[in-house]
Amino acid sequence: MSPASNTPDSSAAIPVPDSATQNLTFRQVAKVIVGLLLALFTAMLSTTIVANALPQIVGDLHGSQSQYGWVITAALLANAASTPIWGKLADLLNKKTLVQLAIIIFTIGSVACGFAHGMPWLIGARVLQGLGMGGLMALAQAIIATITPPRDRGRYTGLIGAVIAVAQTSGPLVGGLIVDSALGWRWTFFVCVPFAIASLVLLQFTLKVPSVRTGPVHIDWAGSLLLTSGVSVLLIWVSFAGPRGSFDWVSPASFAMVIGGVLLLVATLFVESRVAEPIIPLGLLRDRTTALVLIASIPIGVALFSASTYLGEYFQIALQQTPTAAGLLQLPMVIGMITASISTGVLISRTGHWKVFLVVGSLLVTTALTMLTFTTHETPMWQTGCRIAVLGLGMGMLMQNLVLVVQNTVSVRDVGAASSMVAFIRTFAGATGVAVLGTVLSNRVGDLVSSGFAALGPGAQAAEATSGAPSGLDLSQLPDFARDIVTSAYGDATGRIFLISACLSVLTVIAVLFIPNRPLRKTLDIQSSETV
Repeated sequence: MSPASNTPDSSAAIPVPDSATQNLTFRQVAKVIVGLLLALFTAMLSTTIVANALPQIVGDLHGSQSQYGWVITAALLANAASTPIWGKLADLLNKKTLVQLAIIIFTIGSVACGFAHGMPWLIGARVLQGLGMGGLMALAQAIIATITPPRDRGRYTGLIGAVIAVAQTSGPLVGGLIVDSALGWRWTFFVCVPFAIASLVLLQFTLKVPSVRTGPVHIDWAGSLLLTSGVSVLLIWVSFAGPRGSFDWVSPASFAMVIGGVLLLVATLFVESRVAEPIIPLGLLRDRTTALVLIASIPIGVALFSASTYLGEYFQIALQQTPTAAGLLQLPMVIGMITASISTGVLISRTGHWKVFLVVGSLLVTTALTMLTFTTHETPMWQTGCRIAVLGLGMGMLMQNLVLVVQNTVSVRDVGAASSMVAFIRTFAGATGVAVLGTVLSNRVGDLVSSGFAALGPGAQAAEATSGAPSGLDLSQLPDFARDIVTSAYGDATGRIFLISACLSVLTVIAVLFIPNRPLRKTLDIQSSETV
């Protein structure tokens, strides 16, 4: 096939011709995206570095278990709601400008988090961080997809998976060390700023990606607003509903929020079906591969974000480990992710076979989550380490390869929107999972604490009323017997959140089995690959 046959029209100009891209070596492409990967590392670091510091942060700012979850959920919500917007903008505007804007927003949010003087301030600043993270996640996938064909993309998406895994490795460790040092927890936010500035400078000199489209740009602001509002309302509902929340699951407030959120999402679909450049191209959802990948990504998002959020809490509260030790105890999961992500990426690029890794990965995730349902405060740490190592291996096989499969089915003109849809579903599921499982954990801990105090008699029940457990995470003021009850309750309640995740993960196994086993194309755009 001659290079001339690959020349697209001006309305869908491809930044780099196929022949030129295929002549690039791995080292050349890696040099182009080094700044991009550093930016992505910075964003992921901001999530993981704070995980082990959260018990102390929430304790110092006098927060509750519900607010504990919202420090994570606020960033994930902003991330999820903004990801489709960033992805669509990537198909319309200059990707380099957009990724630099995302870094600036993220940096401002990080500085604001470091100066937080209360939980509302911290949660609001985390929203800014989430907006920046949404841009970086969407744009990283889109930029790599515009300079590499799917057959060669596995090794680069493997790098993204490795970056995420390294951030998850170093984040808890660095966060724990900072919290245990004289610097204090505020530096868990400030430490991200130099990395963000460095990535901004590197991208200025290394990233050369022209706009994919030319001509007038039409941004779907109505769809963006409706999508963000609908997602936000539903997430707020699942976070504050329940027996120990602000209102009951069955109540006028719940009814209003559910109906309101669903109507907003229905309105989003109506708008998206009629605008010229929809934030979520509904046509992509009619493709069987894309639809199944989105379904498979839901349980993965829940398992990924809930595990990284609540394992740190389990180690610190239930097992009474320091933040640094809690980070070390999570290393098996992250090492598994690094190993699986890089190795499967290389193997997919060499062989072109991808489905076997998705099937094995989904089975490993389900197996690991099932084993984690038996977690209690008495579970040996070596058993927990083995279980989360298996979980990491499964996650590494699935996360970036699911994105690769979707990118293989769409034109380069829509790769930003397609990639961001997968990231959006995964992050939205993760935000929902953190909120819902946080509520489940809080309710279960409350029940176990009440049972524990009741078993000790009326005197202990009176102590429970004045202890503040389990609404607060600062256990230092509790008497020894009360602290033992609360820590045991957290340990015994943790298995329930993994039970829910394990049941959901069966959906991933089923969806992966039915994804069509299409060969990875060797060209950038789908039109040219059809003639090969």
